[in-house]
Amino acid sequence: MLAQGAGGLLVAGAAALGLAGCGATGKPSSRGPAAPARGAGPAGDRAAALRPAVLIGDGSMADTGAQPFQPVPERLEPGRRPPQFVVFSWDGAGEDSKKLFSHFRTVAQEVKATMSFFLSGIYVLPEGKKDLYLPPGHRPGASDIGYLADGHVRATLEQVRLAWLEGHEIGTHFNGHFCSPTTGVGTWTSEQWRSELEQAVGFVEKWKTNTGLHDMEPLPFDYRRELIGGRTPCLLGQDRLLPTAAAMGWKYDASSPGGNQVWPGKKLGLWDFPLQSIPFPGHHFQVLSMDYNMLANQTGGTPNGDPSRRPYWQQQAYGSYMAGFNRAYTTNRAPFFIGNHFESWNGGIYIKAVEQALRDIAAHPDVRLVSFRQLVHWLEAQNPSVLAKLRTLNVGQTPTNWSDYTAPA
Repeated sequence: MLAQGAGGLLVAGAAALGLAGCGATGKPSSRGPAAPARGAGPAGDRAAALRPAVLIGDGSMADTGAQPFQPVPERLEPGRRPPQFVVFSWDGAGEDSKKLFSHFRTVAQEVKATMSFFLSGIYVLPEGKKDLYLPPGHRPGASDIGYLADGHVRATLEQVRLAWLEGHEIGTHFNGHFCSPTTGVGTWTSEQWRSELEQAVGFVEKWKTNTGLHDMEPLPFDYRRELIGGRTPCLLGQDRLLPTAAAMGWKYDASSPGGNQVWPGKKLGLWDFPLQSIPFPGHHFQVLSMDYNMLANQTGGTPNGDPSRRPYWQQQAYGSYMAGFNRAYTTNRAPFFIGNHFESWNGGIYIKAVEQALRDIAAHPDVRLVSFRQLVHWLEAQNPSVLAKLRTLNVGQTPTNWSDYTAPA
């Protein structure tokens, strides 16, 4: 069944029933028979109708058909203001004792959002098997982020499975998160990026072999085909990653170290979705739309700043997200990108700030809370001349007449 969604989206619904039993730590540098109209719409307490699973490889993955609850994009009508797309993305998505992955899946259900979860490949590799990871320029098993406990590996796999069934995107945050200026990802060649990316995919493809968790159901997708984008650690190395990513079938990259709130274009053939410079309350300068960048400006990078200042910092972070959203929403309608980590820095204030912003943004009309993958599909459905016109709109520029920008040339 198709339900007409605002902003030129037809939203695909799905009936109940699915696979039986349907049920981290980041580094500094998401009812009824039809899906909700705010994008792909999570499944909530439903399971999507999937075709019988065809196991892949060792049974870690399965081909179950098209991902459920994905919107079918339509072209903008001439003269119509674009919907406001907002993408919430999570670097190093994993489920540890804080249970933030599962928490934000629940929040996404409540606000009818879909998100991009960037999985760190080593989060599905047990620490006892860490020598299987051969990081470029480092000893086997080395990593600048910790490996998850075995129980958290299991929990992460379950969260990834459920998130995909609810319509969320599973992207990649690669593996070891190396930020060193001499041996980190910013120094890697295209060949080293290919090794890192192949390993990130390979750990997902062979998690049953590596973990021994044969009692768990397979992931209901082929990750090699599903993966069309991600974000590099530390926002470094994009220039040498892109040729490799394009050759491996990527459609976008979210690793640019900073951009403006304008309509996106392509870089080396891939959609370029940078973190964006947004207003920072109390300052004349702007900040990148990510929790760590706010932390860096508030406490110099320490995750344990002055407790007496935390309420102010939380409100400042929330205000920054909302200022960025409102600037786009009331002017050029450029897609707004927010990046975060499943971390409890400064007592969890950034998690609280981004959740409050997510809920408040969701309450606005004509907002589409989507994944990067869904945004790519919408952009590629548009008339190229319309996108070219939209890209001429500057930060904070409000068109006098939207027909000048959304009518094909």
